[in-house]
Amino acid sequence: MTITASSMILSALAKIGEKAIGGSLSTAEQTHYLAMLNAMVESWGLDRLLGYSILKESKALTSGTDTYTMGPGGSFSTTRPNKIVKAFLRDSNSADSQLGVLDFSQYDDIILKATTSTYPRYLFNDCAYAAGLATITLYPVPSAAYTLFIDSWKQLQHFDTINDALVLPPGYQRAIEFNFAIEAAPGLTS
Repeated sequence: MTITASSMILSALAKIGEKAIGGSLSTAEQTHYLAMLNAMVESWGLDRLLGYSILKESKALTSGTDTYTMGPGGSFSTTRPNKIVKAFLRDSNSADSQLGVLDFSQYDDIILKATTSTYPRYLFNDCAYAAGLATITLYPVPSAAYTLFIDSWKQLQHFDTINDALVLPPGYQRAIEFNFAIEAAPGLTS
């Protein structure tokens, strides 16, 4: 059986007696419950214990460039990360150099942000959501080209339609259905 957003929503609603097993959703219900499901799953992406992977990705960098946007359509075109947990640079000799990941306070404490160096030592992710993009900044500004590797938490799958097929690790279907039953229970919806 294919797992879809619809099948999980209907299962959750059956658990709380809102729909009969094998029932269907009206168009208005599909829109309403899909929005609720996406909101719940998006909130799970903020908690490392609920995310099932840390993804390693890479991007070829340009010498002299210290900022890159991250997200769909950004200079680092990928799913915008919730959090970068580790980063390193790889040079043309395949030598790796670890980068410290700075928080807002640490980055703000840097006085001369335009300083250049052969090897940057730090990476800062502003965690912004301007047009779905975050900005990462390397410090000092790299004076050579490298490949940046990051390990980051990613959001769980977003469902564009009620019939989207899902790829979930074992146990996630049950967790989503039971938690969505709580979200959709009468008197608890917003």
